[in-house]
Amino acid sequence: MRVAVLREAVAGERRVALAPEHVARLTKAGHVLQVERGAGDAAGFDDAAYAAAGGAVRDAGGALAQAEVVAMVQRPSDAQADALPAGALLVALLAPHRHRTLLERLAARGVRALAMERVPRSTRAQAMDALSSQATLAGYKAVLLGAAALPRILPMMTTAAGTLAPARTFVVGAGVAGLQAIATARRLGAVVSAFDVRPVVKEQVQSLGASFVEIPAVAAEAAGGYARELGASEQERVLAAVSAHVKDMDLVITTALIPGRPAPRLITTAAIRAMRAGSVIVDLAAEAGGNCEPTRAGETVVEAGVQIIGAVNLPSTLPLHASQLYGRNVTNLLLHLGGEDGVLRADRADEIAGPMFVVDGGEVLF
Repeated sequence: MRVAVLREAVAGERRVALAPEHVARLTKAGHVLQVERGAGDAAGFDDAAYAAAGGAVRDAGGALAQAEVVAMVQRPSDAQADALPAGALLVALLAPHRHRTLLERLAARGVRALAMERVPRSTRAQAMDALSSQATLAGYKAVLLGAAALPRILPMMTTAAGTLAPARTFVVGAGVAGLQAIATARRLGAVVSAFDVRPVVKEQVQSLGASFVEIPAVAAEAAGGYARELGASEQERVLAAVSAHVKDMDLVITTALIPGRPAPRLITTAAIRAMRAGSVIVDLAAEAGGNCEPTRAGETVVEAGVQIIGAVNLPSTLPLHASQLYGRNVTNLLLHLGGEDGVLRADRADEIAGPMFVVDGGEVLF
């Protein structure tokens, strides 16, 4: 396969789709890698590293020449989309439910597209699951972001001047990001509690040393292990229980998302006003509308002395490791699509690629 790695076009994106180590692995498997000049600079990978790994470093046009696969982290710009070769396969985090116009543009050009968000939840596809790899880093960074904003420390500390009590941290949503947030907050010494609408995660939460907030008659697990949308009565019970719990918290990390839907609203403005001034909320669902009523994506809102941080694209703030993890996901996918002979075979009948297709045959499939 001829694979092109392009520079990212989304503002603030510092990751790169393939790091030099992935280029070396794919080159060793017989594939041809062409990397746009400067593609890895923001992640800490210079052009010389790509060249040493066996990649050809070129300008955008040269990288795309005869490319069968184009790898990116996020969606291409309109100009990049118009430059993609007809028949090429684009692999990226495309956020298809928010960018249908782009998908239509790709379809009109005859470009095929796989959305990395849609990697199926299966054992075979686990090594390609970019949402999980990036959510792990987001959960970790959210705690650091919240800890830096707090006017207090997280761990208990005993000094000659007296003892400081540990901070109370509450994690809403115990998926991949939430579990990593729990683990990180615990490592930093906080007293941690967590809630999820899927009672099945209780044991995972407790295994990390956190307590689980149980809400009777709420169990909302959908296919693939994701949460489903709550019914009206369930939503009322959750809002009441979460409101009662957050008022005593110092740091709250919210991570609740439903694929393809607006983020569930779990913390109201009234609940925030009942919290102590100086408390901090980091809302990882900000880009999908937020789990908190006052959340604004990319901004920090202050409500009654409580900071609500609308976190956006936290994995990009850790670009080296984020690129290494994402690149492994993409590499594993490409090796799967290339098979034993290295010939690209990506069709909707494939158990992994099939669910990932959002554009194929001149049609938008999402």
